[in-house]
Amino acid sequence: MLVTAFGLVGAFVYGSADFLGGLASKRLSPFAVTGIAAFSGLAVLLAAYPLVGGAWSAEAALWGGISGVSGAIGISLLYACLAIGPMSILSPLTAVVSAVVPLSVGLARGDALGPVGYVALALALVAVVLVGFVPEKGAVRPSLRGVLMAIGSGATIGVFLIAIDVAPADSGLVPLFFNRAVNGIIMVAIVLTTLVIARRRSDAAARPRAASDGPARAGIRTALLLALACGVADAAANGLILTGLRLGELSVMSVLVALYPAGTIVLAAVVLKERIAPLQIVGLVLAIAAAGMLSLA
Repeated sequence: MLVTAFGLVGAFVYGSADFLGGLASKRLSPFAVTGIAAFSGLAVLLAAYPLVGGAWSAEAALWGGISGVSGAIGISLLYACLAIGPMSILSPLTAVVSAVVPLSVGLARGDALGPVGYVALALALVAVVLVGFVPEKGAVRPSLRGVLMAIGSGATIGVFLIAIDVAPADSGLVPLFFNRAVNGIIMVAIVLTTLVIARRRSDAAARPRAASDGPARAGIRTALLLALACGVADAAANGLILTGLRLGELSVMSVLVALYPAGTIVLAAVVLKERIAPLQIVGLVLAIAAAGMLSLA
């Protein structure tokens, strides 16, 4: 039951971080948002280290770095596709793929579950699909570009979970330090390269837009705050997920974490007034039922 709690709470916080990142990506480059979130998350993890601890080792650094590379790719693609929208479809699609990849690896490695556990895993995957299925007329459909980015994001997020899971058991928060540091460095490099290229192309067009600099700057400040908050939430979610992986099986945690669209959808409905379809509500109910079954498996 404790593993299920860590998985569900971590998933909801993770979904909240993705919502904040998606909003920030409407004003800033997804790469910039990911970089800012990485460093604000790193600051949170460093502050928590004296309380949590963890052994430093080359293996912890290696797997943390691998998770940082895969996470940088996955989260950037996720924020980009959420900015395109609709959040309520592309977020669950990403979640399904991110669950299938580590679930397959976990089962191949010999994760042992009882019959109830396997039924619960299957039910949870169905729940994630239903959460993202909007059959009503007039519902917003995602573009092919958004769908492809969501699939790529899910696959690389799955690799992130695998890398964190195989890090040494006594490493504590250390793999997450390297995850955040590598993630941030990659994003900063991409952003700086993009800015240099963009500056060369936009000098002539900069002057006519000067009158709108005030509102634009206000929007950028808001986006920066959203990106910082996203990093804090993401660091908290990663800590919860890491704890769940240490206590339980990769296959179980991967499916629980895949339920993170619930956080995104709830916030999208409350803040952006996005519609939650009846089948999405059924999916959320099934997710709760699957979580209850996993806690008893």
